[in-house]
Amino acid sequence: MKNKKKTLDTLVPDIYNKLSALGKGEHLDIDEETIEQFGESMKEIMYTWSHPTPRGKPALRMSNIGKQPRQLWYEMNTSSDSTEVISPATFIKFLYGHLLEEIVLLLVKVSGHEVTSEQKEVKVSGIKGHMDCVIDGEVVDVKTASNFAFKKFKDGTLSEDDPFGYMAQLAGYESAEGTSHGGFLALNKESGELAMFQPDNFDKPNIKKKISSIKKAIKLDSPPDKCYNDEPDGKSGNMKLARGCTWCRFKHDCHSDANEGKGLRVFKYSTGFRYLTQVAKAPNVIEVTQI
Repeated sequence: MKNKKKTLDTLVPDIYNKLSALGKGEHLDIDEETIEQFGESMKEIMYTWSHPTPRGKPALRMSNIGKQPRQLWYEMNTSSDSTEVISPATFIKFLYGHLLEEIVLLLVKVSGHEVTSEQKEVKVSGIKGHMDCVIDGEVVDVKTASNFAFKKFKDGTLSEDDPFGYMAQLAGYESAEGTSHGGFLALNKESGELAMFQPDNFDKPNIKKKISSIKKAIKLDSPPDKCYNDEPDGKSGNMKLARGCTWCRFKHDCHSDANEGKGLRVFKYSTGFRYLTQVAKAPNVIEVTQI
């Protein structure tokens, strides 16, 4: 009797079941070819990370097509010299994110699920992208996330708060592959927990319409409307950037009209920087003038 073909429905339980052998003091049965492939992938990640491609003219890609129109307008129409420089700490974060994603794929293979089309190039309406992989015949995007972000994959609420456009990215890859039941395999970087989230099709954008809309938006003479509204900063009367704006490297250009045209004011709290668009009462913390 042939073994039943595995599906994404049992992916995480199958990984956990396989790893449970370690808790019993038993060895994992990993064939040498899989280990060799994993080693080669790690070498490639290290080389690519340490040899970045020189920045050329910004272009729409499947990895950014889901971002907000205003953010993409700045990305396509603003000189890189006027944006925030990526910090060394962020480069470290990029590195371990890539390494962890490769570890997750190793666990998928060890669990007996089929992994194909790793880093396959696809194209939809002229927009190129490289998808992570296909698992058991369905497109899967591997994500590593903080505990806060992981909940969106575990609880299936990503479509309600998707600042990086992951849903559009998945829709693009699926459109290219002609599949529709893929999803996200997420790893909680803090706990090691895994979650497989397969969103409903009605939660995914029509990717061809999305691409057409974005192409028109980035050609406008001035940026589209702001992506998010400012938020009250407690009861002080101050206003701050929405969470979705704080990670954007164009926030200073985008909010140059803040604080009556003086731009964002940045204050350093114990939890990190806070970007105020309106200061009614100066916070009792250090104000940062250069970042």
